Amino acid sequence: MNLLNMITTKNLKKSYGSLEVLKGVDLEISKGEIVSIVGASGAGKTTLLQILGTLDSPNSGELLFNGKNIANLSSKALARFRNEHIGFIFQFHQLLPEFTAIENVCMPALIGGKSMAESKIKALELLDTLGLKDRASHKPAELSGGEQQRVAVARSLINSPDVILADEPSGNLDSKNAKELHDLFFELRDKLGQTFVIVTHNLELARQADRMLTMADGRMTE
Repeated sequence: MNLLNMITTKNLKKSYGSLEVLKGVDLEISKGEIVSIVGASGAGKTTLLQILGTLDSPNSGELLFNGKNIANLSSKALARFRNEHIGFIFQFHQLLPEFTAIENVCMPALIGGKSMAESKIKALELLDTLGLKDRASHKPAELSGGEQQRVAVARSLINSPDVILADEPSGNLDSKNAKELHDLFFELRDKLGQTFVIVTHNLELARQADRMLTMADGRMTE
């Protein structure tokens, strides 16, 4: 495992009006590492994940990717950076219902300027890896909850991102599908060297990670 820090935050602070959500978060994440973040609702986990994903910006502090401070990039440059370097998995899949599984997986690649033909080849490879090759032409409503979430995982991988940020990825799954999803994350890390940051209330998943971090009152502890 490459122990160079891929993501570093320094004294990240975030407020919404008078509400202080992050109160100086320092974090280091290495390439190929699986890091889980736990904590009570309202502790600041999702806000931190959104800032790591460049979907929100801190009021102060630094966010470094491979040593480069990206907090000051323009919105257009940030959007390009996000598309190329970060994959997202959400609790409720966020699949587009009118499109097939393979079309949903292709979306980030198409947004990044790749052709449909090129995107479909990569998407089919990912769906095959995740055991969904025969479901590629099915729409989300025709897939089980576990299958939908695996489509979402494939979509997060399509641009070969540096890191995947997962917000309660198994929160909407039964225990069998949740376990399969958790095992999949570790398989992907072993096969692809993929880095994961996972916000979860599932302590079983959290404890499997290389490191389990706890957020409380806007601060981070190991």
